[in-house]
Amino acid sequence: MRFTEHELTAALTGAAKSIVAAKDKDVRRGRRDAEDAWSALSRYERFQIVSGLGDQLLPVLVDLPDVEVESGTRPTFTDEQIAASVEARMGGERGIRRKALAKARVALVKVALSHVPPRSDPDALTVPDHL
Repeated sequence: MRFTEHELTAALTGAAKSIVAAKDKDVRRGRRDAEDAWSALSRYERFQIVSGLGDQLLPVLVDLPDVEVESGTRPTFTDEQIAASVEARMGGERGIRRKALAKARVALVKVALSHVPPRSDPDALTVPDHL
C-alpha cells in the first residue's frame, strides 16, 4: 500500500498514544486522558516508543496490498490481508510464541490503521487567489 508520509506518521503516533494510554493506570481509571499522558512524556520518551513501533509496523503497513481509497475515506483491509502481511514479516519465532506475537502485532496494525486520516482529494484543494 502506498501511504503518504503524513498517513504513516499519524498511524505510528496514534498507535504509540494507544500504548501509552494502555500502560498508564491514571488513563485506565479515567483520571486523565491519553493526550495528557502522551504530553507528559519527554520528547526522547516519545521518540523511543515511536521508534520501537516503527520497526514493527512500518514494514507491515508498506507490505499491505494496494487498495483503491476514495476521497474522504480511510484504506480498509481484511483481517486475512493484515495477518498475511504480519506473517511475512515475522522473525524466527516458532510455536505458541509465534502465534501470540502474530496476534498481538495484527491487533497493533489494526490500531495503527484506525489512526490513518481520511484521504483527501488533491484535485479538490483550492489555491488562494493571491498566489
